[in-house]
Amino acid sequence: MRILVALGGNALAPRGTPMTVANQRHHALIAAQALSKLVKLGHQLIITFGNGPQVGLLGLQALAGPKDGDFPLDILVAESEGLIGYIIEQALRNTLGPHALIATLLTQTLVNADDAAFLRPTKPVGQIYDENTAKKYAADRGWQVAPDGDHWRRVVASPEPIEIVQIEIISLLIERGVTVICAGGGGAPVAKEKSGDLIGMEAVVDKDLVSSLLAQQIKADCLLLLTDVEAVFQNFGKPDQQRMATIASDALIPDQFPAGSMRPKLEAAKRFVRETGKDAAIGRLDDACDILSGAAGTMILPCASRMG
Repeated sequence: MRILVALGGNALAPRGTPMTVANQRHHALIAAQALSKLVKLGHQLIITFGNGPQVGLLGLQALAGPKDGDFPLDILVAESEGLIGYIIEQALRNTLGPHALIATLLTQTLVNADDAAFLRPTKPVGQIYDENTAKKYAADRGWQVAPDGDHWRRVVASPEPIEIVQIEIISLLIERGVTVICAGGGGAPVAKEKSGDLIGMEAVVDKDLVSSLLAQQIKADCLLLLTDVEAVFQNFGKPDQQRMATIASDALIPDQFPAGSMRPKLEAAKRFVRETGKDAAIGRLDDACDILSGAAGTMILPCASRMG
């Protein structure tokens, strides 16, 4: 099968662990070992990944510079694409062997400059702050900030992805049997000017929605969303929580799930299944092979008739 594998943002930097290069290399190796099992089973992989922790760190480094030296978000996303893609590619190459065909592609995602999301930034990015510090950064740097639980964070626009700019190149590599690592962090967000020229946008595109769009465009047989959560659960976090082994896409209502965790993955899965008639799945990275067999995780299916 041709599988688009979307690695969650904590794949290389799990919650609660230091953001060191050594830690990221260690977790990249764990990811590579899990993904290599899929390759050895004969599946062709296209790999995307989240970048939240890394963009947060790069943003902090930028804050240490002069005010007029701020790096906009499209630049930070592009930086993180190279950083994370390099680490994943190296780990995967070391796992599969030197003759494996693997390429990391810096990817841009087209958005609409008039998207309403730019008027209502809601996507939290970067570090957490107390209220006074957050408001100081807002005044000094022109940020928009908002409460995030007991803390405050910067919020930015998250417009709808329209098109993967490098889709033809990605497709060409796939047809040549290359494992492509791309669309990191949702891709660097760009918009078209009236002249047709591309310009970077101060935004972050949802990585799961971009992965869903890319999976549709490359005619993937399955969209596999890997995270640090075992599966989709009914009554998650409660004593009676229960794994949902299968969900019919026409019965799936993503808005019923938490916005900051499972909702974007379910929305991405629903879009892919609805547009292609193929399956999507959600689960832990370590369980990748078992998720495909139905022994772990959650499968999102085109119709209820296939549910066991």
